[in-house]
Amino acid sequence: MSVQTATQTRVPPPVAPPKWETPPPLSPGDVLTRYEFERLYHVHPEIKKAELIEGVVFMPSPIRFQQHSQPHIHIAAWIGVYLAATPGVQGGDNSTVRLDFENEVQPDALLRLETALGGSSRISKDDYLEGPPELVAEIAASSAAYDMHIKRRVYARSGVQEYLVAQMYEKRLDWFVLQEGVYQSLAPDDKGILKSRIFPGLWLQPAAFWNGDLAAMLATLQEGLASAEHAEFIKKLNNIQN
Repeated sequence: MSVQTATQTRVPPPVAPPKWETPPPLSPGDVLTRYEFERLYHVHPEIKKAELIEGVVFMPSPIRFQQHSQPHIHIAAWIGVYLAATPGVQGGDNSTVRLDFENEVQPDALLRLETALGGSSRISKDDYLEGPPELVAEIAASSAAYDMHIKRRVYARSGVQEYLVAQMYEKRLDWFVLQEGVYQSLAPDDKGILKSRIFPGLWLQPAAFWNGDLAAMLATLQEGLASAEHAEFIKKLNNIQN
């Protein structure tokens, strides 16, 4: 199935955008094009996070510590250690990602292959990501959150190969893998460890995550980084670069 990339679906700006004496607000529920959304987002620096999903503006509530901030930094640290051991892979925290005409997201964390190594996203001239990163991670309040519904459908349709989402209320962690355009849940191994298919060696122990035990999360990751599949992945990336 071909993936429609942001590069192919870039929206040209209006011929003569209206001038504002006072910029209008950017509010949840607004229906905008991606160009209109970006224009308003830029003139409201007081807004720290907003997303355009299927042409509708979403803005999160204030961030709680144990329900979002702490697990977020644990995921970011886990990803950061993987990056340090895996040249050719890049990561981001709250990066704006242009997916298509009506979808511009700001995921909690992401991993991407460099474009020259076959990655599906690229860095635009104005320093945003365009196209789907290979892996996206989100911290969701619950299974009712839009991360698990409309945003998940957008990620799948756009070609995000793996989607890791922690549902804090239920204490449920799902790692979805894209298969024939549909997300399927990644099954843990016999030790309960989840292992990425796109990024070999990226291993996660859900029990350690839910216990808030970053040291245990990183110990499991180190096992993955010491695995034969991670060594083979590094060799493959080096061969492409050379």
